[in-house]
Amino acid sequence: MVRSGLITVVILGMLSGHAQASQDPTAPLGWQAPAKKQSSTRTRLPQLQSIVCDEFSSCTVILNNVAVELGQRVSGYTLTEIQDDHVTVTRGGKKWRLELFADIVKTN
Repeated sequence: MVRSGLITVVILGMLSGHAQASQDPTAPLGWQAPAKKQSSTRTRLPQLQSIVCDEFSSCTVILNNVAVELGQRVSGYTLTEIQDDHVTVTRGGKKWRLELFADIVKTN
């Protein structure tokens, strides 16, 4: 009986030591880790890869490897205009003109 009581005390002692080991033993007393800052993520502009129009003037645009038609969204941007060599996308009241063969993106 005494032996089983001694084993119980040893096991409880090991469990309580385990709870304390989850904290950093080298940290100063009362020290707490700083709260993580929330980083804002910026959404990149979609990349215009292709403009395909049929004989009925119905056009499809490839943005970020996704086929998009007028009024549809990709990566949070709405396709609002399709021309032969550029498209216009909007987000949050701002407009971006994406050129098919240009490295420069123009904002309106």
